[in-house]
Amino acid sequence: MFQLDLRSRVPIYEQLVEKLKELIIHEVVQVDEQLPSVRALAAQLTINPNTIQKAYRELEHQGYIYSIPGKGKFVAPQANTTNNEKVKKMKKDLVKLISEAMYLGMKKEEILSLITLAEKSVKGGETDDSSS
Repeated sequence: MFQLDLRSRVPIYEQLVEKLKELIIHEVVQVDEQLPSVRALAAQLTINPNTIQKAYRELEHQGYIYSIPGKGKFVAPQANTTNNEKVKKMKKDLVKLISEAMYLGMKKEEILSLITLAEKSVKGGETDDSSS
């Protein structure tokens, strides 16, 4: 499914959360698709099941997945009501990042091309990492 960097300073559960969010956002895993069980994923990644459980709990708290007792964890459809606060915070963070990027010399056209690149990747299109 993916690789985790065990030497990274970023906690393993946070890496797992980010990787799974990326798979959901890029529609590699579809809405209502079942995620691997805690035990299966722990065995596959050779990490502690508690780490997987913590990541799944965080994803559920953020609204990316939902659970059905006795069945497992599934990818949640995006609901506008739960995303409003998250979108507000993200807009604030984006303004801060864009301002910093412009201060450091990035041109408006470069930022717009990054937005276009992000839009293509969310819609399942190919990404071109050569612009990094």
